[in-house]
Amino acid sequence: MSSTSDSIRQVLESHGQLPVGISTLRNGDDLYQNGLTSHASVNVMLALEDTFNIEFPDSMLRKSTFQSVAAIAEVLISLGVEEPQH
Repeated sequence: MSSTSDSIRQVLESHGQLPVGISTLRNGDDLYQNGLTSHASVNVMLALEDTFNIEFPDSMLRKSTFQSVAAIAEVLISLGVEEPQH
């Protein structure tokens, strides 16, 4: 799981446009409370799809899916992702 979390963090660092460094946040910290915008979350979603070679189903396209590193990791695991594909 740590390499999945690391990959999620890399995506957030590159595409999340967070005003705080992702390294300062714990896996359970609320990304929206730390500056993630809905526009940036779309960029994060697209980058996660590329990184993990998956597509988020419509039922998962909600704010809670991208609430935290832990929430994203849980969703990826539910989609059968274990390791990044790139």
